[in-house]
Amino acid sequence: MKLICIGRNYTDHINELENEKPTDPVVFLKPDTSILLKKMPFFIPEFSNEIHHEVEVLVKIKKVGKYIDKKFAHKYYDEVSLGIDFTARDLQAKLKSKGLPWEKAKAFDGAAVIGKWLPKTQFQDINTINFSLKQNDEVVQSGNTKLMLWKIDELIEYVSKYFTLKIGDVIFTGTPAGVGKVFANDILKGYIEDEEMFSIKIK
Repeated sequence: MKLICIGRNYTDHINELENEKPTDPVVFLKPDTSILLKKMPFFIPEFSNEIHHEVEVLVKIKKVGKYIDKKFAHKYYDEVSLGIDFTARDLQAKLKSKGLPWEKAKAFDGAAVIGKWLPKTQFQDINTINFSLKQNDEVVQSGNTKLMLWKIDELIEYVSKYFTLKIGDVIFTGTPAGVGKVFANDILKGYIEDEEMFSIKIK
């Protein structure tokens, strides 16, 4: 399986990091080794002093596809989740300043939280899902999928031009504003609507 991640898909997040608004989706990959194991804490790595949380809606691919038309994209997933794209912001800034790839800042071990999966049929409209992240019981990020620059089906169409989508692949659809630093002993809890999707201890 592979984790396909989308950057800069919410205007407010683009603005908070003072990034340029893209004309196409920003795509990067994480290996399966970046998935944080269930019930395990997230350990702040020694190579960063500024690990940021980025909460994101996820979809899981259920069949193989290539060059998927947007109008058929909904047939390629039937589960939705919530996760975190942990980012070593200081390392990312250093890499970006040199024009280098981001993988060391985005794809390290434990950098991808995947919450429980919900059936897509639970939602009236996949493009109007509310989601949020609490850090020590305080809401630090909140968003709605209607605010995506590229909706889920559009992302599947775009990504499948470049990568064959396979069963079990997960797409991280981008993060809204509010990203911030995590600290040892923090508790991060993610929610879709009012349903808790994950709870992570930071160490």
